[in-house]
Amino acid sequence: MSSTEQRTLDDSQRETLLEIARDSILNGLREGRPLTVDPRDFDPALQARRASFVTLNRHGQLRGCIGHLQAIQPLVKDVAENAYSAAFADNRFPPLNEHEFTDLDIHISVLSPPEPMYFDSEADLLRQIRPGVDGLILEDGPYRGTFLPSVWEQLPTPELFLAHLKQKAGLPQNYWSDTMKVSRYTTESFGKE
Repeated sequence: MSSTEQRTLDDSQRETLLEIARDSILNGLREGRPLTVDPRDFDPALQARRASFVTLNRHGQLRGCIGHLQAIQPLVKDVAENAYSAAFADNRFPPLNEHEFTDLDIHISVLSPPEPMYFDSEADLLRQIRPGVDGLILEDGPYRGTFLPSVWEQLPTPELFLAHLKQKAGLPQNYWSDTMKVSRYTTESFGKE
């Protein structure tokens, strides 16, 4: 199924994924591991192999964000594992503790498959980027970084978005190379505050 053919999740499917994310974090607090899910117990749309990111915010501040860029497993399992990892394995933050849980906002982004972009200069690349729509993956040798489309809220121009993505990947903001690869993807995002 191509990214344009993937169906949007309905409200019930979204609610189920948010419950799975919440329950997986609770399971991590109680048992120290992600919630075990059997994809066969869920709606076929949640059994499909799709990539996801789970972002946790607390009092409007990022508290963890982990995900996959490629579809490697059923969506419901991906969300359970990523929610646990965002809470306990994001190395930018200490593991979540119980008193933080009640203030947690959970946000899920389901990704379309990444599509390579073709460009012959930075100006050409910047013209192709769709603000507010595209998530980008930037790669050059060992350097790699991604920004979800939600990052457009903080970095509203293609120039800022790309410069900060280079920095996130470990490169200077003004870096350019003919070997650099960029792919784009879109997300279906939803959350519970």
